[in-house]
Amino acid sequence: MKITWKKHRLIFKKAAGTSRSILLHNDVWFIFIEEKGKVGIGECNPLVGLSIDDRPDFEEILTYYVKKFESESSINLHELNDFPSIKFGFESALIDLSMGGKRILFESDFTSGKSQIPINGLLWMASKEDMLQQLDQKINQGFTCIKMKIGAIDFDEELEVLQEIRSNFSADKMEIRVDANGAFKVKEALNKLEKLAQFDIHSIEQPIAIAQWNEMKKLVNASPVKIALDEELIPLRRTKNRSDMIAAIRPHYIILKPSLVGGFSDCNEWIDIATKFEVDWWITSALESNIGLNAISQYTFTKNPMIPQGLGTGSLYSNNIDSPLIIKSGTLHYDIQGKWGRI
Repeated sequence: MKITWKKHRLIFKKAAGTSRSILLHNDVWFIFIEEKGKVGIGECNPLVGLSIDDRPDFEEILTYYVKKFESESSINLHELNDFPSIKFGFESALIDLSMGGKRILFESDFTSGKSQIPINGLLWMASKEDMLQQLDQKINQGFTCIKMKIGAIDFDEELEVLQEIRSNFSADKMEIRVDANGAFKVKEALNKLEKLAQFDIHSIEQPIAIAQWNEMKKLVNASPVKIALDEELIPLRRTKNRSDMIAAIRPHYIILKPSLVGGFSDCNEWIDIATKFEVDWWITSALESNIGLNAISQYTFTKNPMIPQGLGTGSLYSNNIDSPLIIKSGTLHYDIQGKWGRI
């Protein structure tokens, strides 16, 4: 078994704004596991400001496990529980290797080109005019579900964008999700949620910052908009902590980002916990390259997604890896005639 890694800097076509920061690029690390002439590829995506793997010694940690697993000729994913993006990278590479190293990790009607995955269109934070321009693009691309980042510009301007959407599309024609990335202050959150509710919002992701379980529970009980948790999941690395959080807050939804929560095995555990507490969920990419997005998309299809998933981020970069993944009419397709580019 030979294991190596390679860093790749992804460049955004256009600055991507969230309530945390403005993103111009995103660094990812590819893991290559070679055995018997076949190579499995996975991706580590320690997303800046969000992943618990976002730390200055990331490459040292990655190198340590690459050398350790290579010398032992064995990969123990449980050793990587505290490094979720590295765990996701190794897990994906192992699955790819086991399937022959062809970037087909989960064979299905999706990878055979017979079916597709409904996805949401993403509106990044920007000026009101820019966001409306983004909206026009998503409508022209056939999206019927829009996810809008909020919390960084003037809230009244964000409401005006929502008003523009609703003035042209009713809730049965266009589903709107919003993502605050924890930007609302606790004291103002409910008031803002009440203002958002007038636009028939499907859900809001992480209205207030994480680790405020009592306050979040009160919001879930009082909010006229359903609440989904995503950042709240990221630091919880043990089963008991995950169960305790869901039991305490009882959110309407959780959002699973495999590269941030620890890969597919961890997503499966989250789904089991959510099912126990009758909490719904969907799956979202987290600005991976097409290598990571491909793995996440194939996994997602195996879960029989019925509502739009958050898998439309592959076209954000100017230097992404060419792949068979294409977006068409608000859905993600796997083009069986498509070719993978060089990594």
